[in-house]
Amino acid sequence: MYYPDELIEEVRMKNDIVSVVSGYVRMQKKGSSYFGLCPFHNEKSPSFSVSPSKQMYYCFGCGAGGNVITFVMQYENATFQEAVKILADRAGISLPETEYGEEAKRRDSRRARLLEVQKEAAKYYYYMLRSPRGQAGHRYLSERKLSEETMKKFGLGYADGASSDLTAYLKSKGYEDELLNESGLIAFDEKRGVHDKFWNRVMFPIQDGNHRVIGFGGRVMGDAKPKYLNSPETMIFDKSRNLYGLNFARTSRKGNIILCEGYMDVIAMHQAGFTQAAASLGTAFTAGQAGLLKRYTKEVLLAYDSDGAGVNAALRAIGILREAGLRGKVIDMQPYKDPDEFIKNLGAEAFQERIDQAQNSFFFELKILERDYRMDDPESKTAFHREIAKKLCGFEEAVERENYIESVAQKYNIGFENLRRLVNTYAAQTGLVQPAVRPQSAVTKKNTPEENARRSQRLLLTWVADEPEVYPKIRPYITAQDFTEPLYSQVADKLFAGLDQGNYDPAAIVSAFEEEQDQRAVAEIFNTKLEKLDTLQEREKAFHDILCAVKENSFAYYSGRTGADMEALKQVISGKKALEELRKTHISL
Repeated sequence: MYYPDELIEEVRMKNDIVSVVSGYVRMQKKGSSYFGLCPFHNEKSPSFSVSPSKQMYYCFGCGAGGNVITFVMQYENATFQEAVKILADRAGISLPETEYGEEAKRRDSRRARLLEVQKEAAKYYYYMLRSPRGQAGHRYLSERKLSEETMKKFGLGYADGASSDLTAYLKSKGYEDELLNESGLIAFDEKRGVHDKFWNRVMFPIQDGNHRVIGFGGRVMGDAKPKYLNSPETMIFDKSRNLYGLNFARTSRKGNIILCEGYMDVIAMHQAGFTQAAASLGTAFTAGQAGLLKRYTKEVLLAYDSDGAGVNAALRAIGILREAGLRGKVIDMQPYKDPDEFIKNLGAEAFQERIDQAQNSFFFELKILERDYRMDDPESKTAFHREIAKKLCGFEEAVERENYIESVAQKYNIGFENLRRLVNTYAAQTGLVQPAVRPQSAVTKKNTPEENARRSQRLLLTWVADEPEVYPKIRPYITAQDFTEPLYSQVADKLFAGLDQGNYDPAAIVSAFEEEQDQRAVAEIFNTKLEKLDTLQEREKAFHDILCAVKENSFAYYSGRTGADMEALKQVISGKKALEELRKTHISL
């Protein structure tokens, strides 16, 4: 551990998980938990849950889970030490100098080495661009009207036509093959063997919020494919939770962030004075990136390409921004395709005018929707108005919905009361706020006897964690040794010990495990659910069946080990008696 356990617990307990996660993800209360779109994978239906009582999160889609420290580690791509520091600063807690454990040292050392390799590669590419071998790349960037100052600010570089120069250079610096392979800077195939991943490309270093190089994008010279190539994801580089140029844009103090599609758009806008520009990294805009933007702004202006693909990307991004609780506007780039072209032809002043005139994202959606209807045909026009009413049902807050109804009625010359009634009609049919749906786990597990036994053990631990008042009633029959999966037994031991001492805290149990896969597994254990049971009688029968299943599996497990294990024999003797009593006992809930 980096810090004393009691200090870590203080940091965790003073950072309510709902409050912290809500800073990244738009949450909606459903029953005793909160649900939202998972920031760790793309999805359309909310499968990401946060439990205030357990102080834990879990995604039923991708299996991500843990406590508030785990969340910050995952979301910020941070080490344990960094996550604790972020949360301590948030809670106003002073931290002492860190104390490193061996495992922590190993993990941190690996991350540090990967960052070193990326930095060394960035220096190499930077030098190559300014050498005689980089003339083609330098000429390309100069023709794109980039100044030397701008090239320097963004650390632009060049990978020449040789296919293994960077590999040789990094090896000469003492970096081993395993690390280079993990860095995403080298590749291997049967024809060429080990070689540079990037060659004959202008290089764009990708930096995190602390200006550390975590990956690269490369634009090919000529017509080869792919035109743009990005680093693969690594321990330090997650495309879905980073944005190109955000390391500069987050401190621009412009009151908004402009989101565009490409590296050159970002660089051209910064050069023209629009230092709030950032772009997604060769992938579609994600909920994780929206959550990242939410840390720095409340308003995002979309400067996507004006072609069909750009419009579709903007429509998708608008929905993601809205889910994240961010205001979205759309900058009209016509008659040019992108910000780079626009600024080169009309200048920064004209672009600023377009920023000032940026269209409300909802009205942009309506403008695009209108293209599918004929306003000179009454039937088609009516159908368009119905679609408007359906979209207005998406505003959860009554005041906001009323304001939009008023503005839409005025813009499209629809009677306010007529539109309002139409909205209310659709709202009554579908509901203004769609309830959060808890989907089944994306991982389908085979229905084997072993998996059935594991599931019973998970169900029992979840039930006790959800309703700790049942623990005294089952304590005579169940022990931690009855959980035959090693991890489950450790969790049960910690949970039961806490309940015996009056110190019930599932989130603290997560912190007891250092490996991320163990933390995810613990989160799953505490989020295993039965189908809904309506009556008390059904719930009591189900609970009794689960208890018996766990005890029966334990009895069978230890019975098979009595030959050479005295402890197993003791467990069988005590377990048989407890199982017989349990089968005859009614446990009231």
